[in-house]
Amino acid sequence: MIDALLQPFQFAFMQNAFWIALIVAPPCALLSCFLVLKGWALMGDAVSHAVLPGIVLAYMAGLPLLLGAFIAGLSTSLLTGWIADNSRVKRDTVMGVVFSAMFALGIVLITAFPTDLHLDHILFGNMLGVGADDLVTAAVIAGPVTLILILKWRDLMLHAFDPAQAQVSGLPTRVLHYGLLAILSLTIVATLSSVGLILAIGLLIAPGAIAFLITRSFGAMLVAATVVCLVAMVSGIWASFHLDSAPAPTIILILTGLFLLAVLRRVVLARFSARAASRPA
Repeated sequence: MIDALLQPFQFAFMQNAFWIALIVAPPCALLSCFLVLKGWALMGDAVSHAVLPGIVLAYMAGLPLLLGAFIAGLSTSLLTGWIADNSRVKRDTVMGVVFSAMFALGIVLITAFPTDLHLDHILFGNMLGVGADDLVTAAVIAGPVTLILILKWRDLMLHAFDPAQAQVSGLPTRVLHYGLLAILSLTIVATLSSVGLILAIGLLIAPGAIAFLITRSFGAMLVAATVVCLVAMVSGIWASFHLDSAPAPTIILILTGLFLLAVLRRVVLARFSARAASRPA
């Protein structure tokens, strides 16, 4: 039994997979709380898809792929905001149009100009192929992002919950708004080598959604989301080794299962409370 538990840790590629999980889980979990509170779930989806053309163009220009991904993600966020502010179209509609166009552009570029890039690794990640350089890059990004989110969580919470009140309170709302967009783009870049573009949205939404259902304060929500994300990532990697499955999809399935359990728990508690209230004193 003990041998089965420890067996995955005996291989270097599995050790790197566990390390990348421990590195990217905290920023993803913390950021997911703000995205859920602000209603930016689709924004995370949009940015994760929109970085594809930036990756291809950076490769063609001989630039770092992560630089191209960050520029493309941030540019998409800014473009979405500008169109939404200068048109009658709702923001979620604009995001749907922009991110699908950017993703389509990336597919066109990668097929029209053949490269050595593996599309499946970009889309779905290659957690078992993570190397020392990937760990360093992820840590350099994830560390400052996590620190900023921890230090500024109260300001970001007020801005996400009530932007008008945040502005009246004297907070730099524009800085917080665009800073959160930049953090979102950086976090997606940090997860690029592990879970890829498509599955990154799961890490950016599910932990916050689960924590929202099981906690009553935002501070507790941040802690719960981090614990949930860490447990899901470590257990998903461990389970994928024994199931011979891909780690990233296994992690997302575990997060989905935890979300459904959280929903079921909330339904059961609500019905129990309703029955208790209906009983005569």
